[in-house]
Amino acid sequence: MSEPITLFLPSAGLGERLRPITEHLPKPLLPVLGRPLIEIILEKVTPVCTGKIGMNLYYQSQMIREWARNSPYSERITFFPEDPVLGTGGALKNAETFLSEGPFLVHNADIILDMDFGSLVETHLSSGNIATIVTHQHPRLSNVVIDEFNHVVDVENPGESRPNPDRIARKVAYTGIALYSPQILEFLSKGVSHVTVAWLTAAAAGHKVQTFDITGCLWTDVGIPATYASAILDALKLNGEMVYCSPEARCGAIDIDSYLVLEAGCEVANGSCLRNCIVLPGAKVFGTHENRIIGPDYTIDLAESEMQPSLHASEQKTVSLSDSFFADYLNQEGERSALPHERTTEAILIGFGGSDRRFFRIRSGQKSAVLMECSTVDQDFERQITYTQFFGSCGIPVPRLLAADAAHTRALFQDLGDTSLYSYLKLPRDKQRVTDIYCRIMEILVKLHGHTTRRIDDCPVLRGRVFDYDHFRWETTYFLKQFVSDLRQIITKEPDALEQEFHTLASIADAFPKTIIHRDFQSQNIMITEGNVPRVIDYQGARMGPPAYDLASILWDPYHPLGDDMQNYLLAYYVSRRMEDDKKFPGDDFTATLLPCKLQRHMQALGAYAFLSQKKGKRYFLKHVKEGVRLLKADIAGSRNDYPALFKLIERL
Repeated sequence: MSEPITLFLPSAGLGERLRPITEHLPKPLLPVLGRPLIEIILEKVTPVCTGKIGMNLYYQSQMIREWARNSPYSERITFFPEDPVLGTGGALKNAETFLSEGPFLVHNADIILDMDFGSLVETHLSSGNIATIVTHQHPRLSNVVIDEFNHVVDVENPGESRPNPDRIARKVAYTGIALYSPQILEFLSKGVSHVTVAWLTAAAAGHKVQTFDITGCLWTDVGIPATYASAILDALKLNGEMVYCSPEARCGAIDIDSYLVLEAGCEVANGSCLRNCIVLPGAKVFGTHENRIIGPDYTIDLAESEMQPSLHASEQKTVSLSDSFFADYLNQEGERSALPHERTTEAILIGFGGSDRRFFRIRSGQKSAVLMECSTVDQDFERQITYTQFFGSCGIPVPRLLAADAAHTRALFQDLGDTSLYSYLKLPRDKQRVTDIYCRIMEILVKLHGHTTRRIDDCPVLRGRVFDYDHFRWETTYFLKQFVSDLRQIITKEPDALEQEFHTLASIADAFPKTIIHRDFQSQNIMITEGNVPRVIDYQGARMGPPAYDLASILWDPYHPLGDDMQNYLLAYYVSRRMEDDKKFPGDDFTATLLPCKLQRHMQALGAYAFLSQKKGKRYFLKHVKEGVRLLKADIAGSRNDYPALFKLIERL
């Protein structure tokens, strides 16, 4: 890059469409998971905008100045006060001297866009454009008219992002981001004006004003409460989370479901019940709230479809309750025959773990259910149905099967809500309550490994699926390929010795007595339902294997580490309950099976984190790698003499 790029952040707006939220905070300082919008923007663009930073100011300017003083960017920022507000064009003309030294990027301070800014800069500098306008395909907002070369030829209703529906033309939507050459300043007039007028004037004078399409990138204009909520929930989804609690939030013992964001400086009283809620600084909350933004002196009600990440909202669809697949459960008594017209309801996408399956929540009146849709080649679909019925008959707390449609590989299940054990533990919890929940989870394993296993003849499909030597070897190969080689790019120094040790490890694990095991029994696959009752999901991969594998998965879980005391207590609890359930259960021998199963499980988990992040694009799994490696190092420390080559490899991680 030949010269530094200056950044200009329009920050003077009143945020009228966001009131009453903006009566307390200006738009640039609205928090998104503990960070103001402006900080998120600067983190994205300053790697390419290495020059000065300009900001215009009007509304609540003192708050923005105070933030800037305490930010890492304080020495780079120059302010341009306005009174009155000069608009998108007048703001740039007011900073003409500041912006005239070279190319500058304008990025509205209420926009979140996940795009490659480096590519934008390269395109602009090599194109000879006077303006490179970042646009996307959004019919409701598309009012920028372009030709076959993506040059701007007109703007309908300048300043309003409102298309003219009577005009047939190629149209795109302006994102609020553009890269300019300083010559654009000649086409701006002093006083209040729109920058879009300068685009057209410059184009008429023979300059190139061209668009840069980012359709497919995540773009949010934080202009109204619904889009603000979407920006927050998009950030949650990007982190693989459903719950955020600021360290500076005060939260009592509360019940939660679905999405929850507690920003710094809020207070939530004991006994509150929150579902799909964003609680902003200064709010004091008690009672029951659903689908709301809650502030210091206001609540804003939103539709459930608006309290979803962008992808989930865009995937919303409509289903017919006339379809018997849905109707038998979701319709009220006599409702199907009483209605002469077709009745429909929303289906909202939920969940974003490691699975390729799609799950939708469907509501009708007071009833709700979860629709599972699988691909036609999903080999687990039939097992999911069979295991659900078998486990349910054995008293394992899985969701009840409401309907199954094998021809279309879909099923309808009881709705267990969205609060996994993982999400539940994101909030401050009483230690005794957490211990009680984990003891209930141990009881589930006791029943799965004991009573349910004794009934294995009732489920021939499961009886024939064994977690054996080949599967243990698959796990270690997966770990080597996905994590060691592809993610960490480490070349193994003793491949033959390592292969021999993996053979030994798999042989030992395969020789242990086998029961039914869940095989992925971790905190994201345990749902906490009303009354703090744990229920189990994602069990279609169950096999006959060593029960210690499930204990390793939940008690040494990278998603939620437990302290040594808690692990020892719960392990002892499990062993004692197994001995009560089965007088022949060998407690001491069982404890000896833990270490090989822990080694296997933690290598499998690290392989999965690498695969899901690198191959499936779910980068949020990388945040669990550090804890996974720590656990693996703790595993190998006690058996370095048994597996010296593996010990050396793990030490290099």
